[in-house]
Amino acid sequence: MTTAHITEPARTLRAAYEAASAVVATLDDEESWLPTGCTGWAVRDLVFHCLQDAQRGLVALHTPSDGPVDRDAVTYWQDWRPGTAGAANGRRWARVNGSMFLVFGQLQELYRETLAAAAHAADAADPARHVATQGHVLTAGDLITTLAVEATVHHLDLTARLPLAPGPSREGLTAVRATLDGLLGRPAPADWSDERYARVGTGRAAPTDAERAALGAAADRFPLFG
Repeated sequence: MTTAHITEPARTLRAAYEAASAVVATLDDEESWLPTGCTGWAVRDLVFHCLQDAQRGLVALHTPSDGPVDRDAVTYWQDWRPGTAGAANGRRWARVNGSMFLVFGQLQELYRETLAAAAHAADAADPARHVATQGHVLTAGDLITTLAVEATVHHLDLTARLPLAPGPSREGLTAVRATLDGLLGRPAPADWSDERYARVGTGRAAPTDAERAALGAAADRFPLFG
């Protein structure tokens, strides 16, 4: 399997989660209804989705498996494609549940304490231990990297209409780039910024004509995941 070559996954996750949590901590109820970079989701919907992902990570880190690894930090994403029925159902689930919090502060607090708990669990985990999540087995280190990638991509989504908010962590963006390179099978054009690559690689933005020319035949494989 091709790995994303993240040597300190727990440190990467903590940086990604702390950066995202710092943004969410500043938001008020009015801002929680702003649109995001995710089609159909307001800020609160995306915050709920990210809360659910951190909860899944927390459970997975405490769900050891005796089975063989069948996914790594790169191949995990092959199951996640935009435009599928599962993606549409996930959007509805988050939209309904995110709107059920009458006070955004309740969701905000739950999100921040859950991310902190998941980061603590990642610090304590043996990166080589096999863990189970979503019907697959990964090493804990690779699972932690996928959590950091998800948090970082959604950090970009979260701040789409928050121009003064700080961006994702450097460590998280490095993990996203390594993951996309792994899926692509080679590095992206060197002049692509981490943020641009993250958006194009996950279908948040379409490649320009010049970018498609630089990618060649590989352009037809975008988005690499979404």
